[in-house]
Amino acid sequence: MKLTIIIPAFNEEHYLPSTLDSIKTSASRLRAVSDAEVDILVVDNNSEDDTAAVARSNGATVVHEPVQGIARARNAGADHAEGDVLVFVDADVVLPDTILERIHTAMSHPDCVGGAVDVEYRPKRRLLRPYLGAWRLLSRLTGIAQGATQFCRKSVFIEVGGYDEKAWIGEDADFFWALKKLAKRTGRKVRFIESPRVQASSRRFDKWPLWKILVWTNPLFIVLFRRRKAFWSGWYSRAVR
Repeated sequence: MKLTIIIPAFNEEHYLPSTLDSIKTSASRLRAVSDAEVDILVVDNNSEDDTAAVARSNGATVVHEPVQGIARARNAGADHAEGDVLVFVDADVVLPDTILERIHTAMSHPDCVGGAVDVEYRPKRRLLRPYLGAWRLLSRLTGIAQGATQFCRKSVFIEVGGYDEKAWIGEDADFFWALKKLAKRTGRKVRFIESPRVQASSRRFDKWPLWKILVWTNPLFIVLFRRRKAFWSGWYSRAVR
């Protein structure tokens, strides 16, 4: 089995090294207990900083996608991937050492189409911790799995049509639901890995004012405006760095 790790990145020169280090550590551990191959592909999504240079200096292959959009960047990575299993990791996420082993074990079962890994945030403001905990509970109840780390077979990725490029946010939830629908229709399974969790950056929760967090993470706001790029400058043109 070959895993291709796909990292969409827009101006992530500062966060990317930690992400790549954690991937390489987890990949080394996987190689020590299996014959799996792992390669890393960073999709430079029109960055204005040294994202591409940082990626290359850390041993990753770089693909350039000039059209802005995380869904488009993920799809571009999948188009260039050589692995039969695709693992999508956000550029500001730190993987635990054993997570690629867990993904490899899940995908070793032929009836598993793919899945996702649970996410942990560690915001500096304690007030936000119960709020994020409530969001995590809501996600579990509604079957949502965030895109911080998602995985699937490349054949399955093609079958479900990849990530929705018309969505500027929430494309990860759509993709996971698509995996679940395919699995149900074909009598296969989706795997949600609860432990260990990946650690996602809390930069927005640490730097944004509280009102902005409450508005931009409101489910109704997301549903109404998820396909209108102008509302998501905090992820694109004015992203927190």
